[in-house]
Amino acid sequence: MNLIYGLIFSSILALIAMYISSLEIVKSTVNFSPLIIAIIVGLIIGNVIKIPEVLKPGINFSLKKILRIAIIFLGFRLTFQNIVDVGIEGVVVDSIMLISSFIFGVWVSRKYFGLDQQMSYLIASGSSICGASAVLATAPVVKGEMHQAAMAVATVTIFGTIAMFLYPAVYKAGLLLDLNDITYGIFTGATIHEVAQVVAAGFAVSEEAGNTATIAKLTRVMMLAPLLIVLSFYLAKKHSIHGVNLREIPIPWFVFGFIAMVGINSLNIFPEEYINTINQIDTFLLTVSMAALGIETNIEKMKKAGMKPIYAALAIFIYLFFGGLLITKIAHTIFS
Repeated sequence: MNLIYGLIFSSILALIAMYISSLEIVKSTVNFSPLIIAIIVGLIIGNVIKIPEVLKPGINFSLKKILRIAIIFLGFRLTFQNIVDVGIEGVVVDSIMLISSFIFGVWVSRKYFGLDQQMSYLIASGSSICGASAVLATAPVVKGEMHQAAMAVATVTIFGTIAMFLYPAVYKAGLLLDLNDITYGIFTGATIHEVAQVVAAGFAVSEEAGNTATIAKLTRVMMLAPLLIVLSFYLAKKHSIHGVNLREIPIPWFVFGFIAMVGINSLNIFPEEYINTINQIDTFLLTVSMAALGIETNIEKMKKAGMKPIYAALAIFIYLFFGGLLITKIAHTIFS
């Protein structure tokens, strides 16, 4: 019973965020997903008013338990057929860009901007995989704090939004090494941060580009699971003095649930309307978690981080654009 009040509070903020994101003025300008808006709303409320103690257990439950449930059911947005649809070219570009941008992101964040391990991993995962969802999924694995997760989400939101408008503009201007609509879609899906941003940037060019970009992006999202598992083992080994004990490894078990849902969805045993309903409910659960993240985030702690996280995310954004363009062009030359 002590969870109910905080759950209701987080849910109300989530509904507000979903309503705001559905407004035409928001869609036609910033096009922020309800997840991003929920963080902003929660951040404002959590730092303007003192949250009553009675709400905190439910807010904490929303942030941790509901988040894991939402990530598991995120698997219903994907199928293993998506990998087949995007082809070997798309999978190669996705894989190279994810791995290289993650490693580059951690390296540049720590070596050149002096960020701590947690912040470096969070910014790198958000930039290299799927934005805010990746940040929240990575946070428990690297033991990141709430203000660090919020700062990482802020960085990927800024540069993902820039990419959403920049990519179609430079493509239409003929500045992308003579990519066609399909290769542009692969490039977009492999390098822009959030799914919604990829969809916007893809369909701004053509339906073919939009469909290819979406499939490439969803294939990239699927790679979140193996990355988190590898990262868990790596961190356990890195911090272990007497060798790795499997019981001590903080394995993100919800990732296996995510993979299982992808497998179930790949069987096509549920009608499309059922899947759509599951995805709508899952979006709501993710939004509830984001609202809780905003509430739990201390702006003063974010201020102490200064501009370094922004600079690190900018460096990753530049790498994603130019590195992704080069890798896409090379892969197309090899596989065409």
